[in-house]
Amino acid sequence: MNNTREVEVVVVGAGQAGLSSAYHLRRTGFEPERDFVVLDHSPGPGGAWQFRWPSLTYGKVHGMHALPGMELTDADPARPSSEVVAEYFAAYERTFDLRVRRPVAVRAVREGSGGRLLVETSDGDWSTRALINATGTWDRPFWPRYPGQETFRGRQLHTAQYPGPEAFAGKRVVVVGGGASGTQHLLEIAGYAASTTWVTRRPPVYREGPFTEEFGRAAVALVEERVRRGLPPRSVVSVTGLPLNDAIRKGLADGVLDRLPMFDRVTPDGVEWADGRHVDADVILWATGFRAAIDHLAPLRLREPGGGIRVEGTRAVADPRIHLVGYGPSASTIGANRAGRAAVRDIRRLTAETAETAETAEQTEEPAVA
Repeated sequence: MNNTREVEVVVVGAGQAGLSSAYHLRRTGFEPERDFVVLDHSPGPGGAWQFRWPSLTYGKVHGMHALPGMELTDADPARPSSEVVAEYFAAYERTFDLRVRRPVAVRAVREGSGGRLLVETSDGDWSTRALINATGTWDRPFWPRYPGQETFRGRQLHTAQYPGPEAFAGKRVVVVGGGASGTQHLLEIAGYAASTTWVTRRPPVYREGPFTEEFGRAAVALVEERVRRGLPPRSVVSVTGLPLNDAIRKGLADGVLDRLPMFDRVTPDGVEWADGRHVDADVILWATGFRAAIDHLAPLRLREPGGGIRVEGTRAVADPRIHLVGYGPSASTIGANRAGRAAVRDIRRLTAETAETAETAEQTEEPAVA
C-alpha cells in the first residue's frame, strides 16, 4: 500500500531560513498541510538557537534579524539567547499557523515519479514538486584531524558541545579557531581556567569601524562567488573579520587574545609544534566551525567536483526543483529572510509552469479508439 503524501513544496528545517520560506509560501497563497509542509528534526521551536550555550545571552548576539512580518521586541538582553529565540520562533509559528511537523528527520531526497521528488523521512514519505532545503550547519560540526589526536588523555569538545565557561574552572585549555565563537569562548573561559592558549590556522583579522551596508554586500558577494563555482561555502564572518569591540580590545590588552600558529601534533598531555614547543593541556576546545548539513540530498548528485553545490540565487543549478536557503551567502539571518522570499518566487513560477504543461498535455491527448 502506498502511503506517500503529496504536496507542492516541502520545507526541510524550521530555523530562520525555513520559517522565512514558510511565511512567504503562505503569503503567496500556499496553504500549510495542503500545499506545503515544514519538517523539522529538532524537539521544539528555535532552530539551532535552542542548542546554544547558556552564557550566550541575547545581548551578546550579533546580527540577529527579525523574521519577516513579526518583530522581536522587548527581549531581555540578560536572558540566554536559546530561550529568547526559541520563544520568538514558537510565537511566530503560532501567529502564522505554519504547522511545523517535529521531530521529523529527513533521511533522503531522491528522484520520484512523474517529475516529482520523493522525500523519505522518519514519519513517512512525501512526494513534492519542489523542495526548500533550510537545514543550516549546526548538525555538522567540523573536527579537524591532527596526528596524535587519539592519544590525548584530556577532554576534547567542539563548539556544538560548549557547556559554558564554568566547566573549565582550574583547567589548562587550548582553544582552536579564530572565528567569532572561538574568541567568545576564549574571553569567557579566561576568567575561570588555570591557563588558556589560543591557536589559529591564519592570523586573526580585526575590523574597525561600523559594518556598513556596502561592506556587507561586498562580503556576501565573496561568499556568493564560491557557491556559483560549486565550492563549499565559507561563512560571511570569515570574509568580514572580527569586529574590534570593547571585549576584543580588552582581550588583546590583557594578553588573552595572544594568538599562536596552529600546532603540528597532539600529544597525550597537550599540543606540540614542529620546532619542539609544547603546551600542556587538560582540554582542547575545537571552535572550528560547521559544514552544510546536506547529506540527505546525496541521492540527487548535486555536488560539483569542487565539493559544494553550485547555486544561482537559491536554486541548485543541477536541479531547479531544489532551493538552498541559509546556504552560503544567505547564511546570515537577514540573508535567510531575503533568500526565502526569492526561493518562493522561483517556486511559484516553477509550479505554475508545471501545471500549465500538465494541462496542455491533457488537452492534446488523443481520444481513445472505441
